[in-house]
Amino acid sequence: MELNIIWFILIAVLLTGYAILDGFDLGVGFVSFFAKSDTDKRILLNSIAPVWDGNEVWLLTGGGALFAAFPEVYASVFSGFYTALILVLALLIFRATAIEFRSKVESPKWRSIFDNLFSLSSTIAALLFPVALGNVAYGVMLEGNKEITNSFLSLLNPYSLIVGLTGLSLIILHGFNYALYRTEGELYKLLNGKYNLFYYIYLVLFLILNIVTLFTQKHLLKNYNDYPVFYLLPIINLIFILLMMKYHKSGLNFRAFMMSAVSILLNMITFAIGMFPNFVNSLINPEYNLNIYNSASSQKTLGIMLIIALIGMPLVIAYTTVIYRVFRGKTKLDEHSY
Repeated sequence: MELNIIWFILIAVLLTGYAILDGFDLGVGFVSFFAKSDTDKRILLNSIAPVWDGNEVWLLTGGGALFAAFPEVYASVFSGFYTALILVLALLIFRATAIEFRSKVESPKWRSIFDNLFSLSSTIAALLFPVALGNVAYGVMLEGNKEITNSFLSLLNPYSLIVGLTGLSLIILHGFNYALYRTEGELYKLLNGKYNLFYYIYLVLFLILNIVTLFTQKHLLKNYNDYPVFYLLPIINLIFILLMMKYHKSGLNFRAFMMSAVSILLNMITFAIGMFPNFVNSLINPEYNLNIYNSASSQKTLGIMLIIALIGMPLVIAYTTVIYRVFRGKTKLDEHSY
């Protein structure tokens, strides 16, 4: 397999890992809107406390891999989406600050400020990430000199907003599944009562997005038309979404959580197949698209990076596995909790 293709797949793996892992703690940020007491908010916060910063490493690694393997894509996207990316960075900083600072002062007002900051920054970030993917899929004003000339408001086009709302609803549902897996008692009952609404919102938006994509985004269907078996992916995804509700009703919250993780995985695979071999689609001229060939580093660079990745990624996966195994089960508060 060509190194260019391998690195397209590896970057997709890193971004998918981020979507699954940081997705649920962004979702927990939204879920915490419903927590009524300080204890409930602390339980939700501490359910992600051991892992949230490690989850964000997947985003940093994905960005670093993109910079090294496909520098032209990195330069075009990060300059063209500069305002949006600065906003996302600010939201992630606010979120980290809220997590670390909320319990530093024994004041209800102080804690309320940081609780709201945590929930708002998590929710807006969870919306902006899929909106960005929606724009990459829909296409941007990418010129022949590889510069993107979109304004910030033009990024909020109808198709990208549908992608954004669908992604946000899935992240929220993923957060609910994780929170239900990690909580018990009255908080569990409270969150369980809110679950169905967000499940059906995601189900409806998922169906709408796939129908809209099928009839309006023809440029994303080339690989599907060449290999019709790929059209089964949304159907398989729908099966896992229905299984999610089945497991939820049976009280098998970890299995429901795994189903939302699989749904994220299948959505990302569907997206990657639609984009391949492109990273960014140009609305001006398809010849200006940035793909795995016209934006890649040298073969020597890609080869050296692959060796590093083959050494580093198993270590990251092993570390992540150990951390999640150690901190599995219901969340308990102690004197060291946030």
